[in-house]
This record gives sequence, structure tokens and C-alpha cells, in this order.
Amino acid sequence: MKVEIWSDIMCPFCYIGKRRFEAAIEQFPGAENVEVEWHSFQLDPTIQSGHGDNLYSYLSKRKGIPYQQAEEMNRQVSASAAQLGLTYNLDKAVVANSFDAHRLIQYAKQHQLGDEAEERLFRAYFTEGKDMSDHATLAELAKEIGLEEEPVRQMLAGNQFATEVRKDINEAEALGIRGVPFFVFDRKYGVSGAQPSEAFLQALTKSVEEWQGDALNGQVCTPDGECS
Repeated sequence: MKVEIWSDIMCPFCYIGKRRFEAAIEQFPGAENVEVEWHSFQLDPTIQSGHGDNLYSYLSKRKGIPYQQAEEMNRQVSASAAQLGLTYNLDKAVVANSFDAHRLIQYAKQHQLGDEAEERLFRAYFTEGKDMSDHATLAELAKEIGLEEEPVRQMLAGNQFATEVRKDINEAEALGIRGVPFFVFDRKYGVSGAQPSEAFLQALTKSVEEWQGDALNGQVCTPDGECS
């Protein structure tokens, strides 16, 4: 059984959704038969790295809300993350284009390290305040999960895996995915957002039973800057 997950490593609900999905997997009797594949999605492909805005300023401008409201929104999502044992240091978050980080994930998938790449990049962005557009940083993170650093540097210096990233993004559009995280179970059942673990467990069970149903809706981030 295959579960495909569309995600952006700069999406706060994607990291939360990953943890909740993992909790469901731990409870699922057939967990050893579940294959997980991560797919690329960019919430804001227009971000120019190095613009100097912090996360709150960026969200304030993008969503047209007061700076203080952006701070409060992120305090709330940080509290939700903390309930799952995740540490969000959003004051340190570097707003940068995630395209090359997605290329790294695609590269890692070729070495059966897709999940490890997602996890490490999530922590690097949300907890450690790493720049997800910096090639040296990405190469160091790749080395930490078991990839050879120099081939990664060479890959990032070129345009490898750009096609794969765009293919994932185009497929998301074709499937009608408007926000992430988005989980597709065996191409039969969709779950949108950082659902409670119980919802993921239900989706796993229903998919095994070849149950057809409408997508559940939970907290997502969308390309227009909404996270709700």
C-alpha cells in the first residue's frame, strides 16, 4: 500500500501532519506494508531569497494583516507543534525559496532517504533557523542523513531534479490539491491537512478495505499565504 504526501518544508502544518501521520502508522496493524513517498509542493514559488524580511514581516505583507497578528498566528501554530514534541523557533526562521531544498529531497528519494530528508529539513527550518536556499547548508544537511556531500554540491550547482520537482507540482494541480499537507492513500482516498492521528488511521484502514470516500479537510497552508 502506498501513501503519497505533498508537502513544502516551509509549511508549519506539514511538519505537524508528518508527526500525526507517524503516530497513526505506529497504531496501524499493517504498518510494515505501507510505502510512503514524498512529493514536492511550493507554497510561494515567487520568494526571492535574501530579501531580509523575517517571517512575521513576510506574512504581514503577503496576507495583508498587522505584524502583531502574524506573530500571534505563529505563536498558536508553535503551541500546536509543541504538543507533538516539536520545537518551532519561528523568530529565527529564514524566509527563502524552497525550490533547491525540494531538488535535494528528490535526490534523496533516489537513495531511499526521502523521509530522512524531509525530517531533517523540517527541523533545520523550523527549529534551527537554517536557510533552505543556501547550497552549503543543504549539502551539510544531506551529509547528516547519509548522502555524500560532494555529489550533492554538484547536483545543487546544476539543474538536476528540477523537472521532478515541477512534475510533482503540476501533478498536485491536476489532482486539485490546493493546500498542503495532502495525503493520498493508494490513489483511492485523500486526506487534506494536519488531521488528528485518528483520521489518518481511519484512512489507512479504509484504503486497505478499498473504501472510496471524499477527502477529509484539516489544517493546511495554501499558496495565497493562508494557514488555517
